[in-house]
Amino acid sequence: MLVSFEELSENARVWIYQADKELSSEETEAVENKAKAFCEEWAAHGAPMKCSAKIFHNRFLVLAADEDYTKASGCSIDSSVHMVQELEQQFGISLFDRTKVAFLLNDEIYVESLNKLKESVQEGVIGKETITFNNTVSNKKELESAWKVPAESTWMSRYF
Repeated sequence: MLVSFEELSENARVWIYQADKELSSEETEAVENKAKAFCEEWAAHGAPMKCSAKIFHNRFLVLAADEDYTKASGCSIDSSVHMVQELEQQFGISLFDRTKVAFLLNDEIYVESLNKLKESVQEGVIGKETITFNNTVSNKKELESAWKVPAESTWMSRYF
């Protein structure tokens, strides 16, 4: 059961998928529409999921499910992963690459590979206060309060 993202409780579980490139306006709309169509049918053991999908910054697909309504099951999560894999195929993007970290630099999304982070810090590209996207947040409340955080408050603090 698709609902607006804003209607979901702060405890709604979230899954964040970071695209390997910025999506065009047309791609953003198409990906979000496909994900929302999936949400209309998403179920756990036959029970509808109260859920939503939203694209942020033309780069991040966020799926959210209110588990106070229906708890996500292993099979329902698998079905969402399959949907995301279909999006990858259809739009020629990667949404599962966890070897890249996204930052907000000068109001633009900047992505750096894990093996170049230390170098980027040493060169001053990434500083302590650089906003980092923490894609490991687990619920809507954390998405709103702890998704975008200064680099020094993440695991990258060891580089400063």
